Amino acid sequence: MSKYDSYFLMKAPEVPDYVREKLSYFDKGAELECKEIGDGNLNYVFRVKDGKSGKSIIVKQAGEALRISADMHISTDRGRIEAKILGIQEMYAPGLVPKVYLYDGVMCAMIMEDMTGHTMMRTGLINHEIYPLFADHVTTFMVNSLLRTTDVVMGHKEKKELVKSFINPDLCEISEDLVYSEPFIDYNHRNNVFLPNQDFVREELYQDQALHLEAAKLKFEFMNHAQSLIHGDLHTGSVFINKEHTFIFDPEFAFFGPMGYDIGNVIANIFFAWCNGDAVITDEEKRAEFCGWCLQTISDVVDLFIEKYNKVFDEYATDRMAKVPGFKEWYLEQILSDTAGVAGLESIRRIVGMANVIDITTIPNETKRTRAERIVITLAKKYIMNRDTFRCGADYLKAIKEAVGKYES
Repeated sequence: MSKYDSYFLMKAPEVPDYVREKLSYFDKGAELECKEIGDGNLNYVFRVKDGKSGKSIIVKQAGEALRISADMHISTDRGRIEAKILGIQEMYAPGLVPKVYLYDGVMCAMIMEDMTGHTMMRTGLINHEIYPLFADHVTTFMVNSLLRTTDVVMGHKEKKELVKSFINPDLCEISEDLVYSEPFIDYNHRNNVFLPNQDFVREELYQDQALHLEAAKLKFEFMNHAQSLIHGDLHTGSVFINKEHTFIFDPEFAFFGPMGYDIGNVIANIFFAWCNGDAVITDEEKRAEFCGWCLQTISDVVDLFIEKYNKVFDEYATDRMAKVPGFKEWYLEQILSDTAGVAGLESIRRIVGMANVIDITTIPNETKRTRAERIVITLAKKYIMNRDTFRCGADYLKAIKEAVGKYES
């Protein structure tokens, strides 16, 4: 009988033995060492490495309580969902997600490829690194993993079975609360608001009833529109990257929801990087280069998504009614509206919600951080309130320019 026949939360010294028992990955004489490297809010992530060969692997285990709060408990089934999702995403976007070697339903642990030679994108962006191929890679991933899991492409019965398989109530509830509700009405009293912006947040978010109405509409769209198999948490902390290659991982929030949720998350998080660069980089030339790349990337994400969407739709659409003239364009308009709305929601929740974003919180100058947060909130409100007008990358650049201009000294 194995000690791993019943669930317990592993410590780093136990993980090498676990890997040896479950997988023939390392050589017999390997000298294995293990370090816990997780910095997320939910799981425990271990790197197991052979000191002789340098070969390594990742073990990710789901805990019953969240790391962000011991009082918050969610199902460990999220690990099963993540492992299956990565397999599906690898099928549709090969090479852009890490390989999964094993999922253990007893220990709620996944053994997967170590993304060596890559940096977590958020870390790289805080160091003001530029990734010239990111927009191309992430749009290839999104168009293929999203559009090809809709009823436009998939057999309807097959898709319905997948919807049933990937119902993810615990993690969806987190998004419903932290993204769509609490940033506007702090009913759980766990929002983190930067003190110099408390009055601003009260007036611009808590007291804006028109904004609440639009957020409510978007919330029920998120809960009820099982459009495609979305990643569900596609921010720069869920990307490992270098100058030539991109890995997208950590899809444990995945379920069948609106496509724009993933696209909007990417847009919002690239703008957080812009805010950090704008506030922190002192060299004018370097600041212009980095911030210019951020803006171009936002524009490219939108425009490349549209370009690739049209090609994938034409190549893979199977539903007869989806091929009716005008439908492809109508369907895209709904996606783009959702994208802008979610870009606004993600922007706001990362400024005032429970899980702030370090691109903003690490801005050391109080005045500059205050300004950055106000720019983000002002821009986010425009995304949400006018989401039907965001139809190309230039629309985003125009809105960003206007929001930034409002706070020029």
